[in-house]
Amino acid sequence: SRRLAALCRLAALNKVEGRGPFRVDEAAVHAGCGEQAEPARHRPQRDLVGVANALVVSESGGAVLPIEVSLVEPSGPAWELVLTGNLGAVMRESAQTALTYVRSIRRELGVPLPLGQDVHVHAPEGAIPKDGPSAGLAIVAALVSAWTGRPVDCRVALTGEVTLRGRVLPVGGLREKLLAVQRAGLGAAVVPEANRADAARLPESLRRAIEIRFVSDATEALEAVLGPWAES
Repeated sequence: SRRLAALCRLAALNKVEGRGPFRVDEAAVHAGCGEQAEPARHRPQRDLVGVANALVVSESGGAVLPIEVSLVEPSGPAWELVLTGNLGAVMRESAQTALTYVRSIRRELGVPLPLGQDVHVHAPEGAIPKDGPSAGLAIVAALVSAWTGRPVDCRVALTGEVTLRGRVLPVGGLREKLLAVQRAGLGAAVVPEANRADAARLPESLRRAIEIRFVSDATEALEAVLGPWAES
């Protein structure tokens, strides 16, 4: 409602000043809503180990959400998964699923078992509730990065629900998420193959602005942000 009100005020000012017809396009939305750029204070500005960019949708539109993973000495007799950042039930389940999947491909990754360390998954801005399954792919990338020591490409964002077998399922809000990628100045987005038809219906200007990489399996996404395993 605030955005609509801002556009209405801009249209009224346009009429008062006699500028002619007011056209609601991308430039007008940016001017009226102040969305020239995605805030970068929480988004990594360089490739980091254990940090991957997720794409989420809220009431205010799409956003880039960094997912952070740290491995620390266990706080008790056995390791545990710690989830922080005001995560909802579905997102917490996504993190648990991502962890189980990564453990299942441990041999390919060179991850030892038993783990021996607590796994802490965090989403910044804890005052803001976060939920949904589409951050699963970014959580997988951050987990693998933390365990292998390979930094994640900070110019790429990921969206996709991940199953226990590593299949990448379709997500909603693709347009809003890709607009967030564009606003943030990122170069590419990793998107479920099942969303290819949705992407084809997006404005051509948006599809040209960023590289969209379609994946059907989590290992494809890992190669997109961590590089080929042959380089390990």
